[in-house]
Order: sequence, then structure tokens, then C-alpha cells
Amino acid sequence: MRYLPLTDEDRRRMLAAIGASSIDDLYRDIPEKVRLGGLLDLPGHAGELEVERAITAMAARNLGTGAAPAFLGAGAYRHHIPASVDYLIQRGEFLTAYTPYQPEVSQGTLQALFEFQTQVAAITGMAAANASMYDGATSAAEAVMMANRVTRKSRAVVSGGLHPHYREVMATHARFLGFDLVAADPGPAGGEDLIPMIDDQTSCVVIQSPDLFGRLHDLRPIAAACHEKGALLIAVVTEIVSLGVVESPGAMGADIVAAEGQSLGVPLSFGGPHVGLLATRDRYLRQMPGRVAGQTEDVDGRRGWVLTLSTREQHIRREKATSNICTNSGLCALAFTIHMALLGEEGFVRLARLNHAAAVTLAGRLAEIGGVEVLNDTFFNEFTIRLPKPAAVVVEALAEKGILGGVPLSRFYPDDDDLSNLMIVAVTEVNTGSDMDALASALREIL
Repeated sequence: MRYLPLTDEDRRRMLAAIGASSIDDLYRDIPEKVRLGGLLDLPGHAGELEVERAITAMAARNLGTGAAPAFLGAGAYRHHIPASVDYLIQRGEFLTAYTPYQPEVSQGTLQALFEFQTQVAAITGMAAANASMYDGATSAAEAVMMANRVTRKSRAVVSGGLHPHYREVMATHARFLGFDLVAADPGPAGGEDLIPMIDDQTSCVVIQSPDLFGRLHDLRPIAAACHEKGALLIAVVTEIVSLGVVESPGAMGADIVAAEGQSLGVPLSFGGPHVGLLATRDRYLRQMPGRVAGQTEDVDGRRGWVLTLSTREQHIRREKATSNICTNSGLCALAFTIHMALLGEEGFVRLARLNHAAAVTLAGRLAEIGGVEVLNDTFFNEFTIRLPKPAAVVVEALAEKGILGGVPLSRFYPDDDDLSNLMIVAVTEVNTGSDMDALASALREIL
């Protein structure tokens, strides 16, 4: 039987109680042009077994990263996740835990968040980190709004190498919150100069390293230029494993670091959930969005944990809140923390070196193929290649051979002909020598 507990009379009485004449009245604030005019083009209802078979057949058409040599990156990365990570996060006290409103009964959750913050602050080179955000894109947008509050300015300068999804999230916030977003043009050649774009009204400069094209950036010159104009430097990191070998943004003068933590402990999962990281300097702590878990002692001298800072709208008056982010991707943050703890400092560095060495090896192999040009002088585990034909066509041809070869830039910039032949290739510790052989051989045949 279908579970439809309300009768027509029940619905009529509910609508009458709120003064609505029909169900459609409940949606009157939604513009007519964005409403559906009829039913979706979907099959009618079916039994559970039939639906399961249909969905299974649809899923079988996918070529997943676990079933083929995969070199996909561009903001989401496949790394090995130890089995103990999944086992530990599925313990009942973690899997069912929610917001730690009552610290006295949430000590395990708070301690995990405290450890998470400590790890994030250490690898980013910053003084403090919050108890996580939704993902890297919303973390970056929150960082811009934080810089606006700190500087009391409303103009953000954005590098052309910033992931376009991050920029789109920032643009959405800018549209509704009334600040300006000035973005440089994207391009793989390098040589971008953001310093002339900084003026007295600039609140921050946002620059990603490694950037969308895989290039690494020395942040010191742009940090100095920002500080001279009273602006903040926001460093964005989409591949957090890079900080195992690349100098930390904090050491290079960044004021806020916004990052994606998916690479540690969190699978790709067809696009989410992920976990956002945000860290900053001590003097900006009170303007940081979300929450901060702190360490303290109880009346008996025992170590304990509390919410030290909660400037989100559920805790204080909405107009005083720094953010309305209402959760903290807690389970993903816990997975990040466990994976990082299992690695330790030496393991984290070793993992980063493995990634870089594998990427150097593959870049060298691909550069030997006729018509292929590796565009990067520097990179961590991701680089951009130029092909003699549209990259999207090549990617489809590789997929037909059972290889996920990379991400075409045309997926992000479909109207930019200058980027149509470019493909982003990412290499991690899970890519074997035979994976690289398969990609090189298939690419040579296709070209």
C-alpha cells in the first residue's frame, strides 16, 4: 500500500487553518516562470524490486573511478582511504552525534573537532581553524565575507586560476550581499599580475595554489601588496595533500586559508558530501564563521572541551551572526581527522611526495607523445596538457577505452575556444604504473 496518511478532507482543513485556498497558494512566492508546468518525464510508480533493477541498470552505465584507470582532479581527488577510517566513523557515538549543544554530554564530538582544528591550523600555517564548513567553495565564499567584515570594505579581487565553481559560489553571495567581485581572466600560461587590481576599496585578494591549472604560486609578493593597501590575502587550496610538501599559505603571508579537505578520509561519492576547511590569524578569530571548539579544565582539574566561539545564527541574534552555516560536515571532518592521525606528520609528507613523484613521471610520459604539450613549469600532482584536438572529444574517446583520462577545460569554460584543447590531468598514489601505461598508450592511439 502507498503511504499517504492524509485524506482530501485532512488537506482541506489544514489549508483552511492557514487561510490558503489550494496547495498552489503555498508556492505563490516562487516566480511562475521557474515552476514546473506539469509532471516530470518519469515512469509511473513501480514495486521496490522493479525500481532497484532499473536504478542498477542505470548505474551500470557509469564508468566509476574504482573500475578504471582514473586521472580526474580539478577540485576532487581519489586517494586511498584506510579501512579503519570508515570503521571508526561508523561507531554509534560518532555516526549519530549531532551539534554539541550540551558540551557536558558531547565530549567525544568536541574533542574530535578540537583535534580537527589543530590539524588544519598546523598544515595551513595559521594560528586557528574553525570546526569545519560545508565544502571548499562555501569556505572560500565565507572567507571573502569575513575579509569584508574585517576591513570594512566590499571589493574582492579573484585570480583567474581560482576554480570556477568557487568563483560562482562567491558571485552568488556577492549578488545578494552587495559586494563587488572582480575576477581576472582564466588562462594556463601564467604571468597573471593581480597587484595593479588592488585599490583602497579592496577587502581581499583570492588566489588558489595549486590553482585550477595545477600551477604553484609564491604568495609573498601578493601578500605584501595586499597589506600595503589594507587588504587581506585569502589562499585557497583544493588539494589539501599538497601542503605535505608545499610551503604553507600562512608561512607565505596569507591572512585566511580556505580549503577543501575531501582528499583525506572522504571518498569522491559522485560529488559530495565534502568538508570545508577555514583557518586564520589570531587577530581575526572573532570574525571567523561557524564554531570553534576549545580545550579547558573542569572543577576537578580534568581536561575537557567546550564550544569556545559560536557566532552562527542559531546561537546568537541573526543580525550579529558571522554566518548562517548551521552544521559543520562533522562526520566528514571526523574522517579527515582520523585519516590525518593515521598518517602522522611523516606519513602526510610521504603521501605528498608519492603524489608529486607520480605526477612528474606521468607528465614526462605524456610529453613524449606527438602533439601533446605539458604547459606547467611547476605543479604538485596535477597539470594541464594541450592537445591537437578538442579535449572533450579526447576524453570521450578515452572513456570508450575504459580510461578516465582527465577533465577538459571546456567543461568549465564551454565558450572559450582558447581553452577547448586543454585537459587537466591529476595523479595520486592510487595510480599505478600500469594505469599510466594504459593512458599513454590510449592517448597515443587516439591522437
